[in-house]
Amino acid sequence: MTTAIRINKFFTEHGICSRREADRLVESGAITINGHVAKLGDRVGPTDVIARDGQVIPWGKAPVYIKYHKPVGVTTTSESHVDRNIIAEIGHPERIFPIGRLDKDSSGLILLTNDGDIVNEILRTEFGHEREYIVEVDHPFDQSFLDQMSRGVTILGSKTKPCQMTRVGRNRFRIVLTEGRNRQIRRMCQALGYRVTSLHRVRIMHITVKGLSVGAWKELTAEERGQLMEAMCRSKA
Repeated sequence: MTTAIRINKFFTEHGICSRREADRLVESGAITINGHVAKLGDRVGPTDVIARDGQVIPWGKAPVYIKYHKPVGVTTTSESHVDRNIIAEIGHPERIFPIGRLDKDSSGLILLTNDGDIVNEILRTEFGHEREYIVEVDHPFDQSFLDQMSRGVTILGSKTKPCQMTRVGRNRFRIVLTEGRNRQIRRMCQALGYRVTSLHRVRIMHITVKGLSVGAWKELTAEERGQLMEAMCRSKA
């Protein structure tokens, strides 16, 4: 038997909006439970009929949002015939798929979900969601390299968007992108005469890989999910 949950938690677990926004919707009178206007703190279960502005929200299965510390050698694909594909490596009981990609030779944070609506919202360049990487190249670089990278480099026929660059070693740097072209960082470095020897993603938006061991995955925390919903402006969907 499923335990009843607070109405605002129902909205976050179903990937609709943050708890804060759910509370605002309840206070505005937009939410009903079994035909009655909901109040803050009301609890609901699978047999209750929950509606927003008259539109029933099915209980169904709650969306899954996980973060995974991808090792080098794992391929970001859901195709089962590919050796060491990310879905087989994780072995999640739900049918999930990766949001975006990390090259087979790259490591670090990647998000996976069964919520198809959220994918384009995260990946679309115009939303400018940040992705942070630590990168090592094959030989030391100077300030000119950092400056050129930060201003943008022409790859695949057009210039990349300006980005944040910080030196962290003689041949290592931290880069924050707001777009995600195919093998972008590797191509940018190659255009300036450098070869990437190590590429590790440490952050997507507010979600980091910190504390997650290589090859491990876990569900996003309630706080991470709530912030994700706010960033996606899901309440406006």
